[in-house]
Amino acid sequence: MSREKLKSLGLELPMFPTTSVGSFPKPDYLVKARADFGKGKISRKQLVEMERKATAFWIEKQEELGVDVLVDGEQYRGDMVAYFAEIIPGFSQGGLVRSYGNRYYHKPIITGAVSWPGPITVEWWKYAQGLTKKPVKGMLTGPYTVMDWSFNEHYADRRATSLALADVIRKEVEALIAACCKIIQIDEPALSVRPEELPIAIEAMHRVTDGMNAYFITHACYGAFEHIYPGMLELPVDNFDLEMSNSDLGMLNLFGSVPFTKDISFGVVDVHTHELEDAATVQARMRQALTILPKERIWVDPDCGLKTRTVEEAIAKLRACVDAAKAFRN
Repeated sequence: MSREKLKSLGLELPMFPTTSVGSFPKPDYLVKARADFGKGKISRKQLVEMERKATAFWIEKQEELGVDVLVDGEQYRGDMVAYFAEIIPGFSQGGLVRSYGNRYYHKPIITGAVSWPGPITVEWWKYAQGLTKKPVKGMLTGPYTVMDWSFNEHYADRRATSLALADVIRKEVEALIAACCKIIQIDEPALSVRPEELPIAIEAMHRVTDGMNAYFITHACYGAFEHIYPGMLELPVDNFDLEMSNSDLGMLNLFGSVPFTKDISFGVVDVHTHELEDAATVQARMRQALTILPKERIWVDPDCGLKTRTVEEAIAKLRACVDAAKAFRN
């Protein structure tokens, strides 16, 4: 069904399409530019020039590697929630909190009614798509995760907050589709945080995707999926992009007990290690996937965003994904 949907959108992808979760490491010149901008040493225009340069670099690298569905690399973003909270009216900036490792972000505070300020990601998507003939994914953070990773001082409860955010994100989806974006990823890494709230996440995603003519992907990672499977399959998306390798493919046991009914972007390399898996390891993971999942439903990618790796490591891990997919096509 999902491959038919892609064809209806004018997209002809090979077997085992390759992609990535979304984020790439920022080249040194962009890291410096972002620091200089924070200190007032360069203008916003100069920073954007460096962000565009880095975006073009990653589009070119993905083209060279032979990736099938590209991403812009999120060179203009920091944290996946704080980026949107800094733009959407109704948010205030909170104090620093630890995300993971030595990475911190300013936790947003919802202090008023949220509203759509106009296109947030569309110009960046159009810029990236203009650099390639291959499809580039639109990249958004889902309403449930934005709610969960923020403090709420305005709405009555978590459901009301999620639905209000869903209405905002839906407008961004509409704007991306109007710009001719055909594949849109709406990330929900908080999906399994509170299993009892899965119905809220599903309801909110319905608000975002219902009636929208695009192929939808959601990324979820590092969670207790045994507590929300198979209920999570009710999320109205076409493709789940799941962390698999970091947990030693443990989720395959779940899929063996109750069939996985969506397309899956199957993370065949672990992004949270500096070690580069060899071809035999990556291909063994794909063979395990094929014992449970139909080949027509499998996409191939790293198991989470690559922004934590060096530029060289990110390229090598992405190359391992492409090489494995090509080997299995043959």
